[in-house]
Amino acid sequence: MDQPTDASIQAVAALDEPTRRRLYDHVVAESAPISRDDAASALGLPRTTAAFHLDRLVDEGLLTVTHERRTGRTGPGAGRPAKLYQRSDREIGVSLPERQYDVAGQLLAAAMEDAEASGGSPRKALDRRARQYGESVGRTHPGKPLAEVLQAHGFEPRRNGSAIELANCPFKALAKNHPDLVCTMTLHLLGGLLDGLGGTGLQAVLEPRPAHCCVRLLPDSQNAQERTS
Repeated sequence: MDQPTDASIQAVAALDEPTRRRLYDHVVAESAPISRDDAASALGLPRTTAAFHLDRLVDEGLLTVTHERRTGRTGPGAGRPAKLYQRSDREIGVSLPERQYDVAGQLLAAAMEDAEASGGSPRKALDRRARQYGESVGRTHPGKPLAEVLQAHGFEPRRNGSAIELANCPFKALAKNHPDLVCTMTLHLLGGLLDGLGGTGLQAVLEPRPAHCCVRLLPDSQNAQERTS
């Protein structure tokens, strides 16, 4: 739930321009950061063209910049440090509908470590980690509408009366193969999200249905009534 889809799509779209893609591939293939002069010379481009596209790749988070004096000299007369480009540490993935398999992987790995350290149940550790994660996401968006937070993280919320249905499961492939484990994880994650946001008046309920996330958000009063009926 960390990388907004719009930003990822924009970054990937930046590589659709042929010259920009050639420059990106060239920088990535080099074992050390390279200057715009080196890149322009290697690809037979005008320096200004190379500089424009390299800086666009930096703006999109695909490359990072360092500065270094290539002559090895220091002090007065050494000249200005060269602007050098290298691939950034940012990882970009785009899926439509949105998936969050990296989040599931982090939660599962952390839960396994917790269980090994404590000797407890891996499932309980996963549920605890999922709730903590959801709470942390909620706390980072104080005052933001719940629907916007859910949409930003791939759940595709749809209002149905006083309830909110989730038209997309960010963990769909995992949930298909391991429904009990992943749906319970999602339940705790969304429960934590509601707690972290606070004041939503909703509660996460496990309610698997075709073409939807296995969790539905119901008003607290409605959920209490359904539990006692």
